[in-house]
Formats: sequence, structure tokens, C-alpha cells
Amino acid sequence: MLKELIDKFYLEREKEKKKKEKERVRFFISEAGKCPRMIFFRFKKAPAEEIEPERLRIFEEGEIIQQRILRLLFSLGIVRATEVQIPPQELVAGRADAIISFTDKTFSDLGIDLKEKIEPGIPYVLEIKSVSGKINLKKLPLPDHINQLQLYLHFFKIKKGILLYLNKDTQKITEFIFEYDKNLVEKILNWFLKLKEKIEADLVPIRLPDWPDNWQCQNCEFFEICKIAGEREISWEKLKKEIEKGEILS
Repeated sequence: MLKELIDKFYLEREKEKKKKEKERVRFFISEAGKCPRMIFFRFKKAPAEEIEPERLRIFEEGEIIQQRILRLLFSLGIVRATEVQIPPQELVAGRADAIISFTDKTFSDLGIDLKEKIEPGIPYVLEIKSVSGKINLKKLPLPDHINQLQLYLHFFKIKKGILLYLNKDTQKITEFIFEYDKNLVEKILNWFLKLKEKIEADLVPIRLPDWPDNWQCQNCEFFEICKIAGEREISWEKLKKEIEKGEILS
């Protein structure tokens, strides 16, 4: 009884959220390096499968963890700003979790000597990510998270950033410090530009080479229409006709 009520709450809230979504004109920084097809379908508002309530609760838990960590960092006096939007751009939009900075006193009060890792007095972009125990810690940091952080460093003109991971199952924290990588950022922005060309040309990108085993394919809301589209590029108009034949469109 309660399960059904709770699940319905999450599903209805997600429906209302999607109703309010505006037409996409920019990429989200968090999409850097993600499946091009998934992004294409989002831009075109392709028919999507309903996201399961369990996944919606997982997303919400990630937000709760982020706020919990930020409250702690606020109490330490190192947070300078949170939910910081990048300057307006034509290509991408996004907001970083926080910008933080340290002083010598930050660590001396705790008896910690991290001068070889941390530079006092300079800003750091902080991105907080929650992961489950299923993820092999040796695979961290994940490439798309690195891409995201590098774009924030680029648009904020900040030289260093931190990816902080919290394992939801073990509560273990792992962190990685990065310096701005101009070459990587140029590659990411070029990747976005090429994808924009395909979106404007109504050309569905090729499927991921390791479909359907790629982690992004698991529980993907566009799995069925991606399957219909096949492996190669296909025109959006042609795919829509194929989708209609399969009666996926509502």
C-alpha cells in the first residue's frame, strides 16, 4: 500500500518536471562524453520509457548526499559559493557544486599537513559524486566526471578542481585533484560542436560500439528506439516512421 503511494508520488513529480522542460538549445556540461544518441533523443524529445521510481530515489539520494557534504564544508569555512552557474554560453550550460578555497589554518587546526597537495589561497572547483558499492574503486575517477570538471575549470578560469566521491554503501570518501587541461577541454568542446551539427541536420548518431553492454545502456530510457534505429546513423524522420510502425509513440 505505502509502496504504491510512494512510487506514484515520484512518478507524478517526474511527469510534472518533464512538462515544464523547455526546448533544448544548449548542452548540459554533465553530458560531456555521454552517449551521443541519448543526448540527441533528449533534444528531439523522443519517446522515452518511464523512469522507475527506484532510480528516481537514487537520483534524489545523490542530491541529499551533496547537500550533506556541503553543509559540513560550510562549517569548516572553506566554501566560497555553491550551485555556481557558468557564464552564459551558446553551446553549453551548467553549474558547479561549489567553489572552495583553503588557508594554512584550515589544515593546521586539524593537525594535517597537505601543502604538497593543496595550495592555500587559490580557488578550487568542487564536484561531489555519489557511487554505489558495485563500482570498482579502481575505475574512479570516471571519464565523464573528469570531462565535467574540466569544463567548469575552463569557464570559471580556475586552475584546479577536486572530484570527491562518497560510496553510499560504505560511506568511504575518495578524492582526486586535477589541474586544468586545455587540450582535453578543446576535444570536449569540439565533440559537442560535432554533435550539434548532427542534431541540427536531424541525423541520429551511430550507436555505442559496445551496445547493449555499455553501462549507459542499462536502464536507458531510449533503449527501445535505439534498438530500432540500428547500429548506423539514420535520419530522424526515417526513424520516427519506424517508431510509429512499432507503436512506441503515444
